[in-house]
Amino acid sequence: MRIGVLGTGMVGQGLGQGLAERGHEVKIGSRTPDSETVREWLAGAGQGASAGTFAEAADFAELAILATAWSGTENALRLAGAERLAGKVVMDATNPLDFSTGAPALAVGHTDSAGERVQRWLPQARVVKAFNTVGNALMVDPQVPGGPPDLFICGNDEDAKRQVSELAQSLGWPASLDLGGIESSRYLEPLAMVWILYGARNNHWTHAIKLLGKAGA
Repeated sequence: MRIGVLGTGMVGQGLGQGLAERGHEVKIGSRTPDSETVREWLAGAGQGASAGTFAEAADFAELAILATAWSGTENALRLAGAERLAGKVVMDATNPLDFSTGAPALAVGHTDSAGERVQRWLPQARVVKAFNTVGNALMVDPQVPGGPPDLFICGNDEDAKRQVSELAQSLGWPASLDLGGIESSRYLEPLAMVWILYGARNNHWTHAIKLLGKAGA
């Protein structure tokens, strides 16, 4: 599959490399595709990896991964072009974090969410919220005591969620836990804050979330 990754931070790099190692063609998109960060990623990501602008990554993608910092997400999607992502699955791994007071807080919540905003910005795309409640170090082949952890997803399109779940399984996750429509991002994004606050208080970033007693267990 051709996968376009929008964002060159640790999340985008980690997911992109993991998917390239599994035989996918991966193009990572950036405002500065010739940057040292991108060149270093390309050197380690393997033969199936390439880089380009946000627009080039969006055009290339059969499935796109949104992995930008929240402060740059709307502009990145504007540069990518909603028309280039129309009809495509867009896996949204963002969290709407606000660092204006120093400590992280949610910039969006209660009656809206980052996931819903991304769907509004990309009205013809099939947005699935996923990978926002785990740190980048555990996004590929997560190994934790008491694991494996659970991956929570939500979105309005059932086939899109199936594709994201299958992609996650290829990265070492068990079956994803589907929470319904994209509005469930209102609950997944605060759940990410639980992960963040625990990590910040304990200086520990290799923890993950698991639902016990789930159906089928």
